[in-house]
Amino acid sequence: MAVLKLFGSFFSPYGYRVIWALKLKGIPYEYIDEDLRNKSPLLLQYNPIHKQVPVLVHDGKPICESTVILQYIDEIWPQNLLLPADPYDRAVALFWIKFADDKLYRANGEEQQAAVKEWLEMLEVMEEHALIGVKKLFGGDEINMVDIAFSFVAIWLGVLEDILGLEICEPHKFPRVSSWIQNFKSIPVIKDNFPDTDKMSTFLKHGREMMLTSKSN
Repeated sequence: MAVLKLFGSFFSPYGYRVIWALKLKGIPYEYIDEDLRNKSPLLLQYNPIHKQVPVLVHDGKPICESTVILQYIDEIWPQNLLLPADPYDRAVALFWIKFADDKLYRANGEEQQAAVKEWLEMLEVMEEHALIGVKKLFGGDEINMVDIAFSFVAIWLGVLEDILGLEICEPHKFPRVSSWIQNFKSIPVIKDNFPDTDKMSTFLKHGREMMLTSKSN
């Protein structure tokens, strides 16, 4: 059996995408938790371009970027397909995955005020477009790759609200998003492998305090 290794980090929403995909498909793997402030030589060897996690190493061959990894996993292990088989449905799913990727990248790089604005705009699109006609999850009753792509909303939203002391996703304003978050987090594989949001919040608060201190000096 081919050796499968996953380089990730407790702080990376991209890494959890891959963890959940592998768990959903029942694929065993070895997990290497990276300190992103002191990256290992192996990580730099396997991902010399971006030098980031996640990196999936399958039988010695590295695959980088979470969305690329998810599509690779879905093709190599076709059980419990994460992308629709129908060409049109697949195209629609890939559109929303690309949308989620773009929003996650921008939200990570924004200052506080701009980040909140970006989050609100994204939640509005999810509420008014992406989740229209969605029953429980993007895959209907079963999780699919679009749910995994938007998983950062379920992970980071509460953390961000805790740090800023704001309620960004108000249930009466975003009922579909709020319902989707609860449905997503209730899936056994997700619930059993959910990141430690308290640890993430503490980490981010410390980083924010250091940033504010440096700006005031």
